[in-house]
Amino acid sequence: MDLAGIALGDWRAQGRELLFRGQRIRYWVAGQGAPLLLIHGFPTASWDWHYLWQPLAERYQVIACDMLGFGYSDKPLGHDYRLLEQADLQQALLAHQGIEGPVHVLAHDYGDSVAQELLARHHEGRFQMASCVFLNGGLFPETHRPVLVQKLLLSPIGFLVARGFSRHKLAANFAKVFGPHTQPSEAELDDFWSLIAEQDGPRVMHRLIRYMPERRQQRDRWVVAMQRGDVPLRVIDGAVDPISGAHMVARYRRLVPEADCVLLEGIGHYPQTEAPGEVQRHYFDFRAGVD
Repeated sequence: MDLAGIALGDWRAQGRELLFRGQRIRYWVAGQGAPLLLIHGFPTASWDWHYLWQPLAERYQVIACDMLGFGYSDKPLGHDYRLLEQADLQQALLAHQGIEGPVHVLAHDYGDSVAQELLARHHEGRFQMASCVFLNGGLFPETHRPVLVQKLLLSPIGFLVARGFSRHKLAANFAKVFGPHTQPSEAELDDFWSLIAEQDGPRVMHRLIRYMPERRQQRDRWVVAMQRGDVPLRVIDGAVDPISGAHMVARYRRLVPEADCVLLEGIGHYPQTEAPGEVQRHYFDFRAGVD
């Protein structure tokens, strides 16, 4: 199933602006109906959802932002980037849109961790989550297999690695994590790189990567939240992703009761761009059961 997608220039033009703790955040809203919050991954931005945006907006009110340090949002130097703050941002965005009731969530990669925090807050009475679908992400620190550049960014020389990050290195790393037959085109790589390079984004990558130890700190709280069972959850996962593919899903099935998992054979770390039609079909199937 082929989906049309949205050109990056058109996507940027449709964005709106929110001020969050003194920082400018770029966000997008479309459609009507039950609110659906889309949360992107590292190191890209909300444009990752562009193939799914219009199909989802035909059924739901879709909301997404480029999180702090990503895409077209501000990327302050020296900032202590935290997943917990990114969850605060998602709640601020929803409040800005006047959304108070239960929210459905669709997340990917780094966004999975933000969604896990929102799920934990749901159980603590600080957020209302109607359902959540996770795409490839490090739901369990013990199964996360970071690529070399991620390890280097987290090391004492991370700031040097960040300064030297380039489109060439992005392409080399994406080649390893995308499926063998669903590699990004040169034009897609140009667009992904432009989002990262906006406001000299590589300068903060070594600070953004600190989400990896933060996930370990929150691990037990987040796993317990997934095990509670009162919020419908599904994992839609590209099976051949070396970072969080089939091995992560196997762990999810062991730890989460009545685990609802869909494995996409031959698909890598970015199923929403590698196989958007499949993601759409499995998401709509999930929502049919929830709604």
